[in-house]
Amino acid sequence: MNREAPHVTVVIAAWNAAATLDRAIDAALSQTVPVEIVVVDDASTDGTGDLAARRAAGDARLRVLRQPRNLGPSAARNRAIAESGAPWIAVLDSDDWMEPDRLARLSSIAAETGADMVADDLWKQVDGAPDAERTRMLSDTELGRMEVDAAAFVRANLSSRHGGRREMGFLKPLMSRAFLERQNLTYVPEIRLGEDFVLYTRALIAGARFIVTDPHGYVATVRANSLSGAHPTAAHAQLIAADRAMLRTPDLPGDVRAALHAHMLEQQKKWAWRRMIDAVRRSDPRAAAACFWAPPRVGADLLARLGREAIGRIGPSR
Repeated sequence: MNREAPHVTVVIAAWNAAATLDRAIDAALSQTVPVEIVVVDDASTDGTGDLAARRAAGDARLRVLRQPRNLGPSAARNRAIAESGAPWIAVLDSDDWMEPDRLARLSSIAAETGADMVADDLWKQVDGAPDAERTRMLSDTELGRMEVDAAAFVRANLSSRHGGRREMGFLKPLMSRAFLERQNLTYVPEIRLGEDFVLYTRALIAGARFIVTDPHGYVATVRANSLSGAHPTAAHAQLIAADRAMLRTPDLPGDVRAALHAHMLEQQKKWAWRRMIDAVRRSDPRAAAACFWAPPRVGADLLARLGREAIGRIGPSR
């Protein structure tokens, strides 16, 4: 029997995801458009790879790739994209899921608008509570179909404006393979936090049309121990380096440049604070002092944070 050619490659990077991977695979297989699913086991130690292999043995739409060592989500996704071929690409986190008609609805919007990337606002749902009420991640009001340019997207990722994990970088768009290949765009392998933000920003700088719309069925699991909620100090340094690289883009528009500078400044502040915490934990005064070797606004923010921390430890006066 001839199987219809896949319209979307669903990429699932999985590391120690045995508890949730079945649900993610089921959600991908249930899509109403033809799909190919590529699970990349990122050197898991909990049986994730064996679980995926068992599922693949029963469905030709599913393939499993195994990384030789843990290389992070960017490298895993790059490999899945390189070893697949559907015209559209959708990333599904291994602890999330999506409703059956989501990719069909996003594909329809892409066809109608000519967009290179189409993202729906995400539903958030507490882990372990399948009957819990969902909440929208990005906006509490209707979005319609909103076209987002590079400057607006970067500004939508400033935590000072969009705190509480409501930044656009968390979105999971349907992406045109032709556009990514034409612009030679891949995930930056070294980045393990904010890798989506960097890829989407680079695509927008390269001229991608990006449509953001209301929820169409991606459900993001909210967990206290998620990677994006607890990350190493170096993650901020990697994002600073990525911002600097994008700022070197020739003929970068002024509004994009200003937005990237603001994003980089936020990361510099966060990096200085995380380095200070690390230095205090190590009882390393020299490393703590080095945290102030930074732009003036970063040093001022660090002093303010230290002041608030000291006041909090002292407590209210009596």
